[in-house]
Order: sequence, then structure tokens, then C-alpha cells
Amino acid sequence: MCAGAIALLAGCASSNGIIDPRGYDRDGVASYYGARHHGARTASGERFDQHGLTAAHRQLPFGTRVVVTNLANQRNVIVRINDRGPHSRGRLIDVSKGAAEKLGMLRSGTARVRVQTLQD
Repeated sequence: MCAGAIALLAGCASSNGIIDPRGYDRDGVASYYGARHHGARTASGERFDQHGLTAAHRQLPFGTRVVVTNLANQRNVIVRINDRGPHSRGRLIDVSKGAAEKLGMLRSGTARVRVQTLQD
């Protein structure tokens, strides 16, 4: 009975696309968004601040804090997930302009990154 309940709950959790953030560790491409979206509502309901240290991810829960590391220069930043995206195919995460600046990716617009959740 317990195993059946766990399977049912796991099925419910994955049906909305949200994943368990514990141990999340992925490499992929990051992009950033800024002025065009500044002040707009994010999917979490808060206003987007291009100067803040936030990010959009398709599956991590809102409020999850992750370390994003630029694999080309080893610069990293801690961001909080507060939006859904990226909406471009092949991208792992969209970071705010403030986070992109710390990662050294403003000029290129994209960077190969590692995204890892922080253990609270």
C-alpha cells in the first residue's frame, strides 16, 4: 500500500513538470534576459528585476537556489529560481542580467554552464 501511494504521489509530482531539486547537477547553455522584461511579472508572480540574482528554469521549483558556473571562465553566481523558461530550444537556464554580468557572459549572450542546487 505504501509503495503504491509513493508511486501515485511521484506520478502527480511529475505531471506538472516540477522536479525534485535535491542533487540537481546539469551542464547546458545559459542565456540572459534584461531590460525588455524589467518590471514584468514572472511566473512566480513577483516583478522581474534585471539587476537581481534570479533565473528562469523549466522544472526546478520556485525559490530553489542554484549555483550557476560559467564553464569557460569558472565564474559563478548563486541565483534563485523565480520564473519559467528558457523559451529557446536547447537552453538550460535563463539568468537575469545582473547574474549574467557576474558570470561574464554579457557580451556573448550565452554561455556553457553547470547548474547545481544548493544544499540548505
